[in-house]
Amino acid sequence: MSWHPPNDYASRPVAILGAGILGRRIACTWAAAGYNVHIRDPSADQLKQCLSYFHENLDIYKQKTSSPISGTIQTLAELEPAVANAWLIIEAVPEKLDLKISTFAALEASAPSDAVLASNSSSYKSSEMLASVSDATKERILNTHYYMPPGNMVVELMTCGVTATSIFDFLTDRLKETGAMPYVAQKESTGFIFNRLWAAVKRETLTILSEGVSTPEEIDALWTEMFIKGKSRPCALMDQVGLDTVAFIEQNYVKERGLDGTHTIDYLKREFLEKGKLGDKCDKGGLYPRKTDDSHVESR
Repeated sequence: MSWHPPNDYASRPVAILGAGILGRRIACTWAAAGYNVHIRDPSADQLKQCLSYFHENLDIYKQKTSSPISGTIQTLAELEPAVANAWLIIEAVPEKLDLKISTFAALEASAPSDAVLASNSSSYKSSEMLASVSDATKERILNTHYYMPPGNMVVELMTCGVTATSIFDFLTDRLKETGAMPYVAQKESTGFIFNRLWAAVKRETLTILSEGVSTPEEIDALWTEMFIKGKSRPCALMDQVGLDTVAFIEQNYVKERGLDGTHTIDYLKREFLEKGKLGDKCDKGGLYPRKTDDSHVESR
């Protein structure tokens, strides 16, 4: 049976498994939005620290929401009472795959049958955690990868491969209530969206340094001018440069470094260049549809 949003979610708790640095922060986002939160951790010390963090920082999280009320945080050492009647359960347990697999098996046995079951894992896809759950339960499992609230309120959502599509719109709306900024990956991907972008930047930065081409100070200064002050965006910038030019430049890298051009040159040629989509300089646009206002550079 397909998953449907529970009508009584507002009166049911959100459960967080793991009261560590990130788990307690996730808990605060939901409590600030008016949801009552159960946070479970076998460590009494972690639970104590979690409560102290909540009382000391709730006002900061409240500034992210428009909720006129605040929820509560209840700490528990045992799983079953923590997840009882929860509509959303987010595991933030240590990054050990066996532990995550057993956690979802325990949730299948103990949690309500309509609860959304989410992993905050940053290194494992939720599809890797399904070995001990039924097909029906798999439809309620996904990744909800938080970064570090309240300073960074981005949350990336990603399917386990069979997650019910209705979960994404529903959970996106609920996350926005907490002040989160949700982004949905269109398919499974190791590293999600931002981490893959960061991985490429990090990799090339280290290569530049190792080759002696530049210094950390110069790299950070250029980044600040181009991407922070200049507010350049990767896809918009490629459209401005022209996708045909981007493909030509990439061809040089592919030839010099012996790279695979399947996901760069071949992709651009197949999906854009052969269709006459060259970017801002043509009516068909490029990665973005053609814009007629002044937000893009003039055709050239």
